[in-house]
Amino acid sequence: MKKISLIGFVVVSLGELLAILTNQLFLQHLCKPLIMVFLFLYYFSASGQNRSNGVLAAIFFSFLGDTLLMYEHKDPLYFMFGLASFLTAHVFYILVYRQHRGEENEDRLQGVHRARMAFPIIIAGSGLVFVLYPSLGDLRIPVIIYATILVVMVLNALFRSGRTNTVSFSLVLIGAVLFMVSDSLLAINKFFQPISHAGLYIMITYITAQFLIVNGLIKHFKR
Repeated sequence: MKKISLIGFVVVSLGELLAILTNQLFLQHLCKPLIMVFLFLYYFSASGQNRSNGVLAAIFFSFLGDTLLMYEHKDPLYFMFGLASFLTAHVFYILVYRQHRGEENEDRLQGVHRARMAFPIIIAGSGLVFVLYPSLGDLRIPVIIYATILVVMVLNALFRSGRTNTVSFSLVLIGAVLFMVSDSLLAINKFFQPISHAGLYIMITYITAQFLIVNGLIKHFKR
C-alpha cells in the first residue's frame, strides 16, 4: 500500500502539472483532487502505529480546499470555502506540530535567537498583507486572518527546533515555508499582479510542501 500510494501520488502530481502546462481542464479536474487522496493513503500506510488523526484531518481539508478552488471561477463563494478549508488544514498542522515534538531542553530555540529566527517569517507574512491590502476589498478580513494562521503554522514548524530529530525538523520546516510561498504566489497572482506560469509555480511548491511536511512528521518517530 505504501509504495502503490506513493507511485499514485507522483503520477497524479505530474498529471496535474502537465494539465496546467497544456491547459487540459479535464486532466486537471481528474488529477488535482487525487493528489491529497494518494498522500492520505501514503501517510495512513507509512505512519503505522504512530498515525495521527490530526495529520489525516489536515490532508482531508487540503483535499477539500483543492477541490473547491477548482470552481472559484463559477462563484466567489468557492474561493471563500476553499480559503476556509485550507485555514482549517493549517490549524490542524499547528496542533500536529505541537504533538510531534519532545520535551523542552537546552537545544530548543530560546530568547533572542528564537526572536531572530522568527522575525523573517513574521515580516514576510505581514509584508505580503501590507502589499495586498489595498486590492483585497471585501476579502480583507478573511485574508488577514488566513495570513495570520499561515504565519503561526510556519512559526510552529520552526519552534520544533531541538525538540525532534534533524531530519524531521528540516523536512517539516522546509515544507511549511514552501506552503507559505505557494499561498503567497496564489495571493499575489489573484489580488495584486498576474504572474507568468503562476499555476505551475503554485502547484510545484504546494505539492512539494505537503509531501515534505507529511514525511517530516513520519520521521519524528524514527530516532
